[in-house]
Amino acid sequence: MAEMMKKLAGKFLVIDGPDGAGKTTQINLLINHLAAGGLEVCKVRDPGGTAIGDKIRQILLDRQHEEMSVRCELMLYMASRAQLAHQVIRPALAAGRCVVGDRYISSTVAYQGAGGMDGREIQEAGRIAVGDTLPDLTVILNLPAETGLGRLKGAPDRMEAKAMEFHRRVRELFLQQAAQAPDRFAVVDAAGSVEEVQQRILAAIAKWIG
Repeated sequence: MAEMMKKLAGKFLVIDGPDGAGKTTQINLLINHLAAGGLEVCKVRDPGGTAIGDKIRQILLDRQHEEMSVRCELMLYMASRAQLAHQVIRPALAAGRCVVGDRYISSTVAYQGAGGMDGREIQEAGRIAVGDTLPDLTVILNLPAETGLGRLKGAPDRMEAKAMEFHRRVRELFLQQAAQAPDRFAVVDAAGSVEEVQQRILAAIAKWIG
């Protein structure tokens, strides 16, 4: 375990996936595990994570903004991400901390891609926003859209409220990204108990470290 923690110092990990896949729970468990192993961890949320980013997040998820275009979504997500990378992620990595992110560019490729934007255009915008501040590993929690949305509690936000076909396409685009870059992505089955999923995530990270 000590060797694993040593190798994760200064690395950027992202947990991503469709709505209802259990990201928040799994991220918190992962951070607790890493911290218990003596690793300094920095948790970040995307969009948000800074005072500026949190205001952008409110705009993005507000259901009153139904008229927002997909391109406008893209630019707002990237603006929040640019500030997060500049203000939080880069300094944490430079200090040797392990950064664990709740979503990142992979989400924009999936969600705004499902909204009709070209994936290459999204990736180009991402490079402009964050430069080379990219995840070393992105873990995709894989779950059918119907199952994930059925897990959600409370009133859905603007993205969660979209049609089922949209969410199915989101899942497809997450899996497509992982298939195209297996050295930087890992797909984890998000079905089963919380403990089972956490063990799969740890196994995926351990395999990636090698």
